[in-house]
Amino acid sequence: MAKKILIHSIVFSPDGVSTAYLYNDIALNFANSGYEVVVLSTTPHYNVLKEELEKQPLKAKCWGLYYESKFHNIRVIHVPQKKFKSSILRVIGFLYWHLLSLILGLAEKGVSLILSPSPPLTIGLINIIIGKIKGCKVIYNVQEIYPDFLINQGGLKFKPVVNFLKSMECFVYNRSNAVTTIDSIFYDTIRPRFKDAAKLHVIPNFVDTELFRPIPGEQLNLDRRLFPEKDSILKVMYAGNIGHAQDWKPLLEVAKRLIDQKIEFWVIGEGVMKEYLENEVRINNLKNVHLIPYQAREQMPSLIAYADAHFIFMSPEMEGQGFPSKVYTIMACAKPLVVISGRNTPIYNFLNPANCAFLIDGGSFEEKCQLLVDFLQEAASNKAHLENLGENGYKLIEKEYSKRAVTQQYINLANQILER
Repeated sequence: MAKKILIHSIVFSPDGVSTAYLYNDIALNFANSGYEVVVLSTTPHYNVLKEELEKQPLKAKCWGLYYESKFHNIRVIHVPQKKFKSSILRVIGFLYWHLLSLILGLAEKGVSLILSPSPPLTIGLINIIIGKIKGCKVIYNVQEIYPDFLINQGGLKFKPVVNFLKSMECFVYNRSNAVTTIDSIFYDTIRPRFKDAAKLHVIPNFVDTELFRPIPGEQLNLDRRLFPEKDSILKVMYAGNIGHAQDWKPLLEVAKRLIDQKIEFWVIGEGVMKEYLENEVRINNLKNVHLIPYQAREQMPSLIAYADAHFIFMSPEMEGQGFPSKVYTIMACAKPLVVISGRNTPIYNFLNPANCAFLIDGGSFEEKCQLLVDFLQEAASNKAHLENLGENGYKLIEKEYSKRAVTQQYINLANQILER
């Protein structure tokens, strides 16, 4: 009889965000390796794309208490969830998701193993309860370190809550059968929180090199009203969540200084900081900054290929708690990165030896902006250096971070745990 794995994630297809794409591929590789796979997730509420919903329609169960869909013959259970503006409604929705996930997880028969990513931290707690009652193993995947992320963001200061979440974090780590994290910096950060550090493993994220690959300019599939042909312009892009994890002030300042030069910026996506960006662009009349809505995932290789370089300016408060998965997709498309992040952070630790990015790791705000201006001006006059950086990144991804190579590490770990 096939081993059965329950993948429990707050996002999954047809939601269109990076963690969903990551776990889509993990689920498929488990299925291809002989596992029976069931996914427990939410209804799409982060990046809802009409065309994806049409491909994977959700069917109401128990009068809409929850929904089900099929992802490549994998059964996906969706608990209703929305992005409410009201804090009270968000809390109620969050609690509802946890309670119903616990019930649905317990109702699933024959589960041998549960795999789930953070955030949220509480998903690990739910899975430990399910695992204890049903006698199955649990793997917890640390994509972002909580509660550190919330504390460093400045949104969590009440000590009793901080202490409670830290206790929960240690409980989840030590009661899980295995914990994976994506980077050696993350590993070093959380290792002291384990009673048995042998439970902790590093498995990096990966990229679908069949989808994300270098594309010649003449093969780009783009809306030319949004992405006009501008061969004489240095095109610099950010595509992803427009949130607090990024520092947007350097972009705005550099755009002001380069307003009359042949250098333009594209910011593609949605998020809590988009309104701020829209206001700043309008107030400062930054005609060289283009704000574009989310685009379909299938268009991302063309979007990445459209730009000459891609920027990621990490927020100093949160640069040590996350690793943007877009780094891999950009490198897989043979494009260079322009990054602001301190040393001893996951993104710096990964990119520094790869020689595929222009890295700024310190200095005052003024110094950072001037370094950016100087680099972009030089790149605008000679793009050969950018092409060399992009090629270096592409070779590294092909060698070590392909989808097949990394997802196999999850399967190997699952097999080891189930054989104990």
